[in-house]
Amino acid sequence: MKILGIDPGTGICGFGVIEISKNNKVKMLDNGVITTPAHTPLPDRLLDIYQSMHEIVEQDKPDLISIEKLFFTKNITTGISVAEARGICLLVARQNNLPIFEYTPNEIKKALTGYGNADKKQMQEMVRLHLGLETAPKPDDAADALAAAITHSLNIRGTM
Repeated sequence: MKILGIDPGTGICGFGVIEISKNNKVKMLDNGVITTPAHTPLPDRLLDIYQSMHEIVEQDKPDLISIEKLFFTKNITTGISVAEARGICLLVARQNNLPIFEYTPNEIKKALTGYGNADKKQMQEMVRLHLGLETAPKPDDAADALAAAITHSLNIRGTM
């Protein structure tokens, strides 16, 4: 089973693809970020994310998508644009008939570290360990996307 994890964002949208074997071994197949220039009009940035997500789905052929739920902090303007990018990712998933699973940042942190308030460094290290990598994936957004994918793999363990 292949899981596409997504850490939505307008400026940087992280993605990571993992594969779970029948014996529950997890390996990373792909990861990276979709970046859009800051001063580009939002509709153009969203189109870029849309096209890039389609390319990723076409190339990696995931069986489902695990995406981080939106978490509003104090800056609602940033939250709105992230919500729009997230909507684009959900649209691509639906257009490709991919099941969608959503997790809050705290659920992802708790699944990987056992602690809902883990910091970025702890999360990157746990992603590295879960995937048996020599170094943590960079940038943070790619690692966060892989964490979303790993979270779903942990939730379905034993059901495959």
